[in-house]
Amino acid sequence: MAEKRVDEPTGTDFVGHEWDGIEELDTPLPRWWLIIFYACIIWAAAYTVAYPAWPLINSATQGVLGYSSRAELAEDMAAVEAERAPLREAIANIAIEDLPADEQLMQTAVQGGRSAFVVHCVQCHGSGAAGSAGYPNLNDDDWLWGGDIAAIEYTLAHGIRNPDHDETRVSQMPAFGADGILNSRQIADVVSHVRTLNGAEEASAASARGAELYTANCAVCHGENGGGDRTQGAPNLRDTIWLYGGDRAAITDTVTNSRFGVMPRWGHRLDPVTIRMLAAYVWSLGGGEAPPVAVENEVAAEAPSDEPG
Repeated sequence: MAEKRVDEPTGTDFVGHEWDGIEELDTPLPRWWLIIFYACIIWAAAYTVAYPAWPLINSATQGVLGYSSRAELAEDMAAVEAERAPLREAIANIAIEDLPADEQLMQTAVQGGRSAFVVHCVQCHGSGAAGSAGYPNLNDDDWLWGGDIAAIEYTLAHGIRNPDHDETRVSQMPAFGADGILNSRQIADVVSHVRTLNGAEEASAASARGAELYTANCAVCHGENGGGDRTQGAPNLRDTIWLYGGDRAAITDTVTNSRFGVMPRWGHRLDPVTIRMLAAYVWSLGGGEAPPVAVENEVAAEAPSDEPG
């Protein structure tokens, strides 16, 4: 047996390994490190016995303490829901038209709606609700179906063009080109007329021909002056806000092939209070309008009365 060699400066034995003249010393591990190491082993063994740890085929070991992170989360969520319950009940019971007048409830609804919007709506409308081609900007005051809070709530609950739901919003513009109603020349003339409605083009012979075609084919929905009709979801053609683009190519595509955008109905996915909070948030973004009933009452109040005083 070979005699052990000792490193003279440190007094530590060599282990006998050598790599290109470099030798390894048999330096013992520090005692404090060994204590921590063994303590970790003991702690890990105890943890796997006490808590869920080892995966099985369809589940995992439950642990002798019976702890469940899911149960803890459910308990915390239940506590939060219990804390919010009075405000949610108040939001549910108030008339939707009266919600903006109640500052505390409205603020609560807007905050809750903002959270729901991030989860369910940003995929189409964007994080800032500015939308994109085919997805409306919710910050402006241009609405297809109405921008009062009740109309927004209805749209959220019932969606747009959901064929499995009788109460969904439905509008249908003919595909004038694809269905052979108008030829390409006539479509070009109609586009010229439509673009004169908001000043995008100057009046011309083409737009004059297009005006006649517009009256015969488009005015029934969009109105004689292009102001649109919210009861049909027909957009206002006189402004510069376009869902799919207002340049000649985009409008030509719309007239030729029509558009059939779909918005999911959330009434069967979200509870009524969450939908109401979403409506409050969207309404608060800047384009929300006063309820039509309030406007009618105001006009009625200003009108002279025929009733005896």
